[in-house]
Amino acid sequence: MAAQPRILIVEDDTHIRRLLRVAVERAGYAATEAATAREALSAADIDKPELVLLDLGLPDRDGLELIQLFRGRAGATVIVVSAREDVSEKVAALDLGADDYLTKPFDTEELLARVRTALRHRIAGETGQTVVAAGKVEIDLERRRVRRDGEEVHLSPKEYEVLAELAKRPDRVIGHRQLLRTVWGPAHEDHVDYLRIVVRNLRQKLEADPARPRLITNEPGVGYRLTGVR
Repeated sequence: MAAQPRILIVEDDTHIRRLLRVAVERAGYAATEAATAREALSAADIDKPELVLLDLGLPDRDGLELIQLFRGRAGATVIVVSAREDVSEKVAALDLGADDYLTKPFDTEELLARVRTALRHRIAGETGQTVVAAGKVEIDLERRRVRRDGEEVHLSPKEYEVLAELAKRPDRVIGHRQLLRTVWGPAHEDHVDYLRIVVRNLRQKLEADPARPRLITNEPGVGYRLTGVR
């Protein structure tokens, strides 16, 4: 029998922590709890969780400081679950390496859907998946080819690079600054207009209805997400 994926719940509110534990255990995952940053880092070192549900408002340390530690020390996927709604907080978390961000109060079914998605794409990354299918679009990351309904689509180099970055982390928001830094370079991190033009072009070429995008979706003020991945 395959081992249960291990999830570390980092949350100082006892009620929310127990709610999360009940939800993930009912979904078939093994759960570990931590109420402080110190407990969380110790649990990560011992249990090596595949995924961390991380609150940012911890009593002994800001949760933002833990994101890179979890990814570096445990290699864990990180989903932030926080009451902080400010766009700058979401951007900071994603820039630091968080895989997703869910704002409290949250629906447990949505939370579990995001957990399933994150773990599925984690496994795909570990097995070296090079072809990503989203809706009627197929992105071949190894051959740098894109097809829609089986027909090859011509993309400019920047269009392909933006799409490829989204495809490497499907169903997860990639921040504007991260996309600009990766595709255009660090000197262009603030040139969001470059990114908007490229995304508009991609939607024209790939979406069934570019005015109502369902493939490349927008998280206002934060970034973009490739959705509908199979």
